[in-house]
Amino acid sequence: MADSLLSGPKTLGAFLRRQRENTAPERVGITPGRRRRTQGLRREEVAQLSGISATWYTWIEHGRDIVVSAQTLASIADALRLPVAARRYLFALAQQNDPQQDLVPQVDRMAIDAVQQVIVPCYLLDLTWNMLAWNAAAATLFRGWLDRDAAPNMMHFLFLHPLARTLVADWETRAGRVVAELRADATHYQHDATLNRFVEQMAEQSEAFRLFWARQQVVAREGGERVFRHQQGERHFHQQSWQLASNRTLKMILLMPVD
Repeated sequence: MADSLLSGPKTLGAFLRRQRENTAPERVGITPGRRRRTQGLRREEVAQLSGISATWYTWIEHGRDIVVSAQTLASIADALRLPVAARRYLFALAQQNDPQQDLVPQVDRMAIDAVQQVIVPCYLLDLTWNMLAWNAAAATLFRGWLDRDAAPNMMHFLFLHPLARTLVADWETRAGRVVAELRADATHYQHDATLNRFVEQMAEQSEAFRLFWARQQVVAREGGERVFRHQQGERHFHQQSWQLASNRTLKMILLMPVD
């Protein structure tokens, strides 16, 4: 497929070449010799600083149709000392997620902190459904899991935690839907190594997940009624979901009580 003006291997390669040419050797700790004629850094120098072969870096810069891992891109970005905006643009061109980015930007933490003052459950999920932040109401709703799991993951909870099938009403319908939502997310991040590894691990650990994934169903994340069988009886909520503008891989979930 030909490159567009905004994406593709050749566009990525051209961007890297311009960044390399605009990076002064002194900026990355290289003392230029008197006979140096190369503008900026040499390809071999970027490769060495990135910990990859000169041939591999050259292929990337030439726009070859190869799969470049997120970690390799991060190493190149570090080697070139890319500023924040340029680094984000690099990963956007490659359709990859930066493994070194702050998954919960300060503005997002502030949003969750603000919800702490509200009584309705609210929590933040990343691309692989890790629970990055939640308020007291969510902790109460998911008591027995959130208060005991050091690294809570909503998909792990639904398929691997024994409490899920008791707490979540109509578990099979809900579980099937979240897998379809995960597949929908995956269409936008097909080359994300972390997401692909997560799906593989879930399929290995849960037969139910594997069967739902095999259905090839795709649905968008939407609001709707959610019912939980809590200790105090059934609790009905209307779920609302948003993707954060500051990081499109993050989803904020709000559960509004239904009388």
